[in-house]
This record gives sequence, C-alpha cells and structure tokens, in this order.
Amino acid sequence: MPLSYLSVLATSALVAFLLGGLVRRVAIRLGFVVPPRPDRWHRLPTPTFGGIGVAVGIAAGVAAGPALGPASGSALGVAAALFVIGWYDDMAPMSALAKMVSSLAAAAFFVFTVSTLGASPVHAALTVAGIVWFGGLVNAVNLLDNMDGLAAGVTALAAVGLATTFHRELGPELVTVLFALAGALTGFLFWNRHPARLFMGNCGSLASGGVIAAISTYAVARSGTATAAVAVALILVVPIFDSGFVVLLRRLAGRSTTAGNIDHTSHRLVSAGFSEKTAVGMLYALGIAGAGIGYLLYVHGAVVSPIAALFAVGVLMMGLYLARVPAYAGQDFRALQNAPFAPLLADLTFRWHAGEVLLDLVLITACYYGAYRIRFEGQADLPVFLGSFALSLPVIVGCKLAALYVSGLYSRMWSTFGLHDLSTVIRGVAGGSILAVLAVTYLYKFDERFSRSVFVIDAMLLLAAIIATRISFRMIGRVAARSSPQKRRVAIYGAGRRGQLLVREMHASDQWELRPILFVDDNAATHARRILGVPVSGGLATLDRLIQSARIEEVLLSSPDIGDTAERRVRDICGARGIPVRRLHLEIR
Repeated sequence: MPLSYLSVLATSALVAFLLGGLVRRVAIRLGFVVPPRPDRWHRLPTPTFGGIGVAVGIAAGVAAGPALGPASGSALGVAAALFVIGWYDDMAPMSALAKMVSSLAAAAFFVFTVSTLGASPVHAALTVAGIVWFGGLVNAVNLLDNMDGLAAGVTALAAVGLATTFHRELGPELVTVLFALAGALTGFLFWNRHPARLFMGNCGSLASGGVIAAISTYAVARSGTATAAVAVALILVVPIFDSGFVVLLRRLAGRSTTAGNIDHTSHRLVSAGFSEKTAVGMLYALGIAGAGIGYLLYVHGAVVSPIAALFAVGVLMMGLYLARVPAYAGQDFRALQNAPFAPLLADLTFRWHAGEVLLDLVLITACYYGAYRIRFEGQADLPVFLGSFALSLPVIVGCKLAALYVSGLYSRMWSTFGLHDLSTVIRGVAGGSILAVLAVTYLYKFDERFSRSVFVIDAMLLLAAIIATRISFRMIGRVAARSSPQKRRVAIYGAGRRGQLLVREMHASDQWELRPILFVDDNAATHARRILGVPVSGGLATLDRLIQSARIEEVLLSSPDIGDTAERRVRDICGARGIPVRRLHLEIR
C-alpha cells in the first residue's frame, strides 16, 4: 500500500475517533440518545449521530490525498445528500416509503452525473439497473447497522476490498475516497464496538452506503465485464446476503419488509448460541472471504470460478441454517405453516428434496469444472478439454444425480449426518463416477478429448463437497452450543461412558441450556486429554481450583460408581461456593 494511502487511512481514522468522542459527549448532554425498543437489539440508551465523525473523517482523509476530480466529487456529493437525508430521518423519523424514494432520487442523480448519452433500450435498461443497484445497496448497508460494530466493520472491509481489486479502474482519487471511508469507520469502531458507546445513526449508515454504492458502480461501469459485477457482489456479500435474507424471510412469514426487527443474520447467529462478538466476527470473516475470492476472480478469471461457486454454496448453506433458527419468538414458522403455499414448500423441501438436489447440481458442476482446471491449467490444450467439459456436462450431471438418489443419500437427515452415512456418500459418488465413465465411453468413445485423471479428481472433489455440505449443519450447531454465553458452564465428574453421554446430549439439545466445560476424573491416565472435545482437567483433589479458574456454574455427577464419600466431598466443595450439584439417573419406565 503506498504511503499516501496510509496517511489518508490514518488521518481519517484519527479525526473520526476524536470527533466521535466529542459527538458522544454532546449527544448525551443534549439528549440525542436511542432508547431501547422491542424491535431493536440494544438494551441501554445509547448516544447517536456518530455519523458526523465518520463524515468529517472522510473529508479529512480525502483532503490528505490527491486532488479531487469529477468522479470523486460525484461520489462525495451523493454521500453528502444521503447524510442529510439520514440526519433528517434521525431527527424526525421518515416512513419507509419516504426513505426509499429519497435514496432512489439520490441514486438517480448520481447515475445521471456518471452516465453517457444514449438512446438505445440497452442504455435505458442499464440506467435503471444502476439506479436500483445504488438504492438497494445503500439501504442494505443501512439495514446492516443492527448490531454493535457490524455495519462499520463490514463496510470498512468492503471499502478496502474494492480499492485493492479495482485500483486500476478507479484511479487514485476514488481509491483515496475508499481508504478515507475505511479509516473513518475504523476510528468510529473504537466507540461502536461491543458494548457500543455511540451509534452512527442513519446519517452515517446512509452516507457510508452511498460512498460504497457510488464507487462500486464506477468499478463495474469502467470494467464493463460480467466478471467485475460478480467480483463486486462477492466483495459486498455481507450486506447483500443480509438484506436478501431478511426480505425473503419476512415475505415468507407474512411480515413487513420495511419494519425494523431483530431477525437479521447477526441476530439469528446470537439466537443460535453464538455471542454477539462471535456473531459479528463471523460476518467479518464472511466479508473477508468474499473480498479475497472477488479479488482472485477478477485478477485470475475463470480459473477461480469453482472456488467462487463453492463460496456461493457456503453462503447458501449458512442462509439455510439461519432460516431454521427461530425469530419473533417462533412466530415466523407459525406464519409459514399458515401460508397458502406451505404445502408446496413442504413438498419441495421434505418430500421431493428439491433443495438437496439443486445443491448437488451445483456441486457436481463446480467439481467437474474444477477437475478440468486442476488437471489442465497452464497447458496449451486447455480450451480443447474445456470443450469436452461443456459437451459432456449434461450426461455427467444426470449420471451422478441418479447414482446419488439410488445410493439412498436423499433419505438421510442432515441434522444426524455422521460417519455412519459415509458409506452411502462413497457408494453414491463412486457409482456416479463409474456411470459417467461408461456413458462417456459409449457416447464419445472416450477419445483424446477426455482424461481418466479428470474423473478421479472429480470424484475426490465431489466426495469432499458432499460430506462438507451435509455435515455443515451439525458442525455449526456444535460450535454454537460450545460457545453460547447463554448456557450454564458445567463440570462433569466422571469421564466414562455416562459422562460422554451427558456431553453428547448437551451438544445436541438446546433445551438443556448446559455447556460442558471440563471433565473431572480421578483416573490420572485421562488427565490432559480431550474426550468429545471436552478436556479432562484433573481429579477430585483439584475440583475447587477448577471451579474457580473455569468459572463453573454447576457440577454433574455422571456415574453410579461415584460413592457416597466422593459425592459428599463434591457437595461440600460446591456448597462453599454456592455451586449446585446434580446426579445423572438412567431409568426406563
């Protein structure tokens, strides 16, 4: 990164940080605070208008960089207009319709300033698409401002991603604006990270979204390629994914798409068991991954497209998982069940397994293409072999989907997918590969356009992809259960079979609201080991120290072999610290 951009980043961050502190004090003094509401996430009155610090920070960073030009002037001008709209909305809340019309008007003005004259229908369609993209992205960033540090951090990452990927197309002046935005949001994050001491308000989120929307529009327009549009969508995956997810789920649940609520991806991650910091960190990681893949796709082209396709599958899997996490106290699912199209959705999802089949269709295509790329990348005859890929793809897809169906894969439940299902996947993938080879041999005589090694690589990729997608729900649920701050921290005395049974049940059942932190076992041979991911940290002699160091809230006695003497000692140690003790009883009635 050139030193000039570093100075822009540092200047904007410092100004936003200093002004954020000043705005916070003034907002508290004047009573500009956001009180807690049922449809908002925060629980304490919090000062707002932190967008002032962000806006001034951007201006200071731009002033420290190259001279302004027409392009950066348009981007900053529309951001200033959106700041005013957001300010008015913060002072006197506007209706959702009024806010949408205002943002689309600003979008239309921006597109007018950057578009060239043309009278063709294509030009008109591109103009409308540009306005819709701009207005949609601005509102997506605004919607993303729903949890401490989320919108500021994700937008800063997206700004750096756009600047890095499209620096040639954007030029120094627009790259400077992006780094100024990233720096200002980074400085603001000092006040906005959890627990937030200052909100940016609509003035800050709309203005930040305006800068991102304007410069991403420039990036696509100046590149003029579909690859650039896909790369931009990958870089901005978090706001696009979150807004699309929320709009779709609200429509399916029969709720207003414009009314605020705690049903965003971040909220559902917390409802699934992750802490607020972890949920925000996961969305940061998603944004970083999207920006990295977008950069690679734009620089290296089609060779990265299988990775981009698998990333899209991963985002889809995340959406499917989060859609199963209740919001609105579970009323969204009741609304779905009462919808007139509910029987069709149930058939598509459960009886016909349409979602699984469509997912496997994408996986089969991506893995088959990836196999060709891995085998022939860098060779002069790659176009010849890619021709055979396109020629044989329909046959390959048909053979492999049929083999997966016959193997019984679609009768397996994702929530219980494990090693016992591995043979089914292997049978389906192997059978599909054999059928594919036989079909290609019969139809095309397996001539010089085909390679045996491609089918071997393809089988290995597809096996890994199917296992990863099928086990993803269980893995996410397991991680959420282990990191949930809402569950009681439990020590299990006895690491034998019944202790392991307790751990499995705690991981599988949200209703228990128990989180296994450690085992206590008097068998020294098990010490310093992990059983089902839970460490065996010591014996009864160290119980008091372990309770204190691991912040244990409850102790469970797992085995009937634990005698009265040991139980009394456990209860004495725990009683002195006010820790409840319970014993596992197994019985069949």
